[in-house]
Amino acid sequence: MRGITIGFLLLMTSFLQAQETPKPPKSDERNTDKFKQMYDLLATPNMYRTASGAPGPEYYQQQADYKIDVELDDKNQKMYGTETITYTNNAKESLDYLWLQLDQNEKAKNAKSQLIDSDKANPAIPAQTFSRKYLEEHFDGGFKIDYVKDAKGNPMSYTINQTMMRVELPKVLQHGEKIAISIKWWYNINDFLLDGGRSGYEHFDKDGNNLYIIAQFYPRMAVYNDVEGWQNQQFWGSGEFALPFGNFEVNITVPADHIMEATGTLLNRADVFTPEQLARYAQAEKSFDKPVIVVTQAEAEAREKVFSTAKKTWKFKAENVRDFGIATSRKFIYDAMAVKLGGKNVMAISVYPKEGNPLWEQYSTRVVAHTLKSYSSHTFDYPYPKAVSVHAQDQGMEYPMICWNWGRPDEDGKYTERTKNGMISVIVHEVGHNFFPMIVNSDERQWTWMDEGLNSFLEYVALMEWDPNFPADRGPAKSIVPYMSGDQKGLEPIMTNSESIRQFGNNAYGKPAAALNILRETVMGRDLFDYAFRTYANRWKFKHPTPEDFFRTMEDASAFDLDWFWRGWFYTTDYNDIGIKEVKKYFVSNDPPKRISTTGRKRRNANPGPMVYMIADGSDDFTPEMNKPFDSKEVKTLNDYIQSHFTKEEQAKLDTPKYFYQVTFNKPGGLVMPILVEITFEDGTKENHHFPAQIWRMNDEEVSRTFATKKVISKIVVDPKLETADIDMTNNSWPKTEEKSKFD
Repeated sequence: MRGITIGFLLLMTSFLQAQETPKPPKSDERNTDKFKQMYDLLATPNMYRTASGAPGPEYYQQQADYKIDVELDDKNQKMYGTETITYTNNAKESLDYLWLQLDQNEKAKNAKSQLIDSDKANPAIPAQTFSRKYLEEHFDGGFKIDYVKDAKGNPMSYTINQTMMRVELPKVLQHGEKIAISIKWWYNINDFLLDGGRSGYEHFDKDGNNLYIIAQFYPRMAVYNDVEGWQNQQFWGSGEFALPFGNFEVNITVPADHIMEATGTLLNRADVFTPEQLARYAQAEKSFDKPVIVVTQAEAEAREKVFSTAKKTWKFKAENVRDFGIATSRKFIYDAMAVKLGGKNVMAISVYPKEGNPLWEQYSTRVVAHTLKSYSSHTFDYPYPKAVSVHAQDQGMEYPMICWNWGRPDEDGKYTERTKNGMISVIVHEVGHNFFPMIVNSDERQWTWMDEGLNSFLEYVALMEWDPNFPADRGPAKSIVPYMSGDQKGLEPIMTNSESIRQFGNNAYGKPAAALNILRETVMGRDLFDYAFRTYANRWKFKHPTPEDFFRTMEDASAFDLDWFWRGWFYTTDYNDIGIKEVKKYFVSNDPPKRISTTGRKRRNANPGPMVYMIADGSDDFTPEMNKPFDSKEVKTLNDYIQSHFTKEEQAKLDTPKYFYQVTFNKPGGLVMPILVEITFEDGTKENHHFPAQIWRMNDEEVSRTFATKKVISKIVVDPKLETADIDMTNNSWPKTEEKSKFD
């Protein structure tokens, strides 16, 4: 996830754009078959991916193992590296070539990613931005490949197409075979605050130091699978990554006074920590209630002044991960604590410069620990040995076991509640990405919502478990209303490729998070939803799921037909708007209304006997004496039936309604959703009714329900707790009430 702050801005933008409620489509334009099965939208099940949503007997995935040596040139902000990739072909078919991802090439001088967006002249632009855009030489990013060789050291033929590199194989790679290729490269590291990007360095002018968050730093294997063969779509900047699992051995050489964290287990801690730091780390491994400061702020401030010319190599090993990330700086403070999960201990760790304090020392590692516990309880026990939160200005990005997070106090150490809550939110979100997509390994290049949306949903759950009053902006149904009620010309369905989404934060984060929250709280209920969601997570952990696998598993594990929900929420931009069209009060009579003929009726069943008639208040058949509470004894035909069919004991158990109200609900919105009704009586008491979405299956425009009550109804409200993302509350009440504008 990149740029959670941008998500806030997009949410507010859509909020301000939503002041005019869109007009509903004409009735003859509406698709009334909202409940048809999704055979027209989902891929056909097969032996790789079954109709139940589970991996099939022929499911396979490739493996890519890496041995990497890299060295950071802190003086010139360059990264040099060599790697050996051992690639295993587990597909039944043979491969003629391999595709690798060169994601750094997105920042190359000749990158086409810089040419795909509309670019108008800005009438007001900061001088620095103007200079960098129009005057200065552009950043020289991208991989510089020195060689690609086979296991014997022979050069291999390769072709680079923007952010993808095809390596020709000397002979086809058959099923079950392995091949080793070696690559040497280097690149210029970007200043992410100036040049953007999910990684790079931040420079601190006051002390001259750099803080590095390093990712996409090595040529990485692309995914080959049963769905589309090679996933070799270009990296344009928005759609993130699709990666195979593998084992990593990574040696990272940096200045000797740096403190580092990275994906995997540190193999040579005694070589890179002081004896005092080793002792503190050992203490942290036994501390389950609070973090232990392993590298102190005083030690970090002392290192900031030295700039060692010596070097030190940190050695990491990671098993069954899809990627690798590194954070290193002489500015880092380091704290850690242990978390018990599934009978084993996991380390929650934070590294941050003094500029992050006091906020980071107080909250970061505690939030990491909480996130691991919360997500594990809703999916599976976190399987990796650690999770690291790294503080970097204006960042929010995830990698296996490590992530970068924003949230910096002012220079004097003061911070607002907004800054604190934003930091907590982004840490939960980025640490949560360890589950989606680092373990449940979906294709981010194609389907952003499968990791961002699912993760934003669980982020909301975790935040509510952290603090039930936490001001979460994504998850509650009401939060997505401004987006869904916006101009339809500016919206895309959730099932849209990452690069074609205009309101990225709302579409890929907010809307799927709200949809899943509605499923859990309103449509399915927590028990059914949680079991199905946990089933999906466990079926597809350490595998590559598709949207169909998620949709099918949620239905398969719950016995809940959700095709209507997926179709509406994920494949359209329809919105929910359910209102109260009319309320009629009825009275019971022995006498038929004038408009009803009692003769010549043909009935399919046997004659049920004498009829009882419902007379609407205000109709021509209404008489003043009807205007009183219903009593079954006063309706002769009904009283005769009761006396002849029930014993005295049975009569005492019969219900005794006194009033009858027929409520007609209409649906200007295109989505079918449950109807949630709150009835308030004259004495102030309330009762709630929940009608499933299937109530709309025969009529997509309006339906009616009759309520038999013991007390006079004074008010009826649809969706009183704002659970269904209803975009227009002005038609939700009877008697109609004047809704105060949210902008007031």
